[in-house]
Parts: sequence; structure tokens; C-alpha cells
Amino acid sequence: MKDKNNDNSGVQPADRERIGVLLLNLGGPEKQEDVRPFLYNLFSDRDIIRLGPSLLQKPIAAMIARKRTPTSMANYRKIGGGSPINRITSLQAKGLADALAGDGDFLVRPCMRYWHPFAKPVLREMLEAGVTRLIALPLYPHYSRATTGSSYNDLRKQIAQCGTALQMEEIRSWPVEPAYISCLTERIRAGIDSFGGDPVQLVYSAHSLPKQFIDEGDPYVDETMETIAAIQEQIGIEGRICFQSRSGPVQWLEPSTPDMLKKLAEQGCKNILMVPISFVSDHIETLYEIDMLFKGQADELGMRLESTPGLNDDPQFIASLRTLTLSALEKNS
Repeated sequence: MKDKNNDNSGVQPADRERIGVLLLNLGGPEKQEDVRPFLYNLFSDRDIIRLGPSLLQKPIAAMIARKRTPTSMANYRKIGGGSPINRITSLQAKGLADALAGDGDFLVRPCMRYWHPFAKPVLREMLEAGVTRLIALPLYPHYSRATTGSSYNDLRKQIAQCGTALQMEEIRSWPVEPAYISCLTERIRAGIDSFGGDPVQLVYSAHSLPKQFIDEGDPYVDETMETIAAIQEQIGIEGRICFQSRSGPVQWLEPSTPDMLKKLAEQGCKNILMVPISFVSDHIETLYEIDMLFKGQADELGMRLESTPGLNDDPQFIASLRTLTLSALEKNS
């Protein structure tokens, strides 16, 4: 696949060195028996939640995972039994490898934070394949210490443990990458058209974070708003932002998505187009929370809610990943 609009033909990797590209993502349980260990891995990470003193992090994580497993398993059963995120990220990796085929010798692999494939075996594969340089590309458009930050902390640790001087270029975030914005705007326009000309409220739903993260300087909300501003510049329609997937006894970003739906109903809104703004792959937050839970809530409130489809392995989105990869390569050559 070659996208003329995103061609970076001026980049020529020196001596055809083998370059590894890591697509960093959360990961997810692929079957029911994976749910509990996945939750344990998630809650064991102090980059996203601090459960008492560090010595107690893992015991408390085990307790939380045990308590939440039945509900999480039930939710995953509603979307087929497990998360599709590993399968989708593998398709994105294949698409990116194909897109980069004429640009150099690239080995592209998914690299998950809380489920297989973990960083350690992926790095081992890269080294065995003769990779001498890495480009780490987070599938999180907006930086947060809980997502991109955590993935990089783990990746650096694993590289150090490999005992090799493997060079790594880190892509931090990409909230206004042009092809990414175009993907979103096309989906929004199509979604609005599906309402047949009726008035539609555009709602951007982002994954929530503890408010403390933002107070301490995390740029996640600012970068999310950059994406929304870029979209609105193209479509000329203002939307509202809310935050989903919060849990635990801390103060979270507001308004929550359920609260936003209630407020819109009170204001007489009848049609909502929801855009999962911080997600580039379909998984539990889009397939269950938005398409089932929030859609059902909207219906009960007398509103119609539709959502834009995930970017997944859309060729235009793959083109954006290619541009990001080649730009990182050119910047540090």
C-alpha cells in the first residue's frame, strides 16, 4: 500500500539496516480465562493506579482482580468472549509492514502492556531477527503517563535487561496527525448523514483519568482538545467532550459519559453521534460500553445514539502510522 499524499520517499534508511517498529497498546484478554490475570496485570501497574505502599500493590491488585473478574467476564461475553484488540493490532501491524515495504527493511510487531505479546518476547524476536534500531509507536494519539508513559517505562526496563545498546526512537503523541484527523472527520460526516438530516449532537467520549494526573501536568486532556479542535476546523460543527471507563474511589475527569447523556436528555436532545476519540481500535470500551451500555441508556432517555466505527486497519489510518514511522526515522537519522 502506498499513499501518495503521505509519501516520505526522501527517507532512505542507511545501508538497509533492519528497523523494528513496535505498535504499543494496552492488550486485552482473548478468552474468558484470561480476564483475571489481565486485570491483575492492569492493577499491578503503579503508573496508572497506586494501591497503598508499593509493597502492597500486587496483593491489593490480586484482590481487586478477583472481585471484578465475574462482572468483566460477563461484559466480555457480550462482545464474543474476549477482546479483539490483539487481533486488530496484529492487522494494523501487517498493514503498516505492507505500507513500509518500499521504504526500507522494517519488522513491525504489536507490543502490549498488560497481555500477550509482552515487550520482553517481542524485543527478543527483534534482536534475533537482526534489528539494530527501534521505533516505538504508541497507538494512543494523546499522551498520558497511564498509557504511553507506562508502556515506555516498561519498554526501557526490558531493553536494559536485554543487555544490548539497542537504539530506540520514541514517538510521544500525535493528536493532530493529518491522515488520522481525516479518518475521524470522514467517519463523523458519514455518521451525521445517517440521521437523515435531523439535528444531531456530536459527543466525543474519551477514556477517563484520575483528575490528579491532569493537576500534576499530564497533557492528555489538552492533547485530546487539540484533536477535537482540528476536527471542528474541518467539519464546522462543535461537539461536547465527556469521559468514560472510570472506576475506583478517586476524583475522575468530568463530565462522565453517563452524566453527559442525562444532561443532553434534560436539554431535549434527540440524536447523538458519539465519537470514541481516544480509541483507535475496537475493544470493550467501544463494543460494550458505547455500543451497548451507553446506547441502551440513551434509548431509555428517549434518544437515539449512534457511534463512529473504530479506525482499526483502515488504509487511511495505516497511512498515518506510516507517516509517523518515517517522520521519526527521518528526525533521528
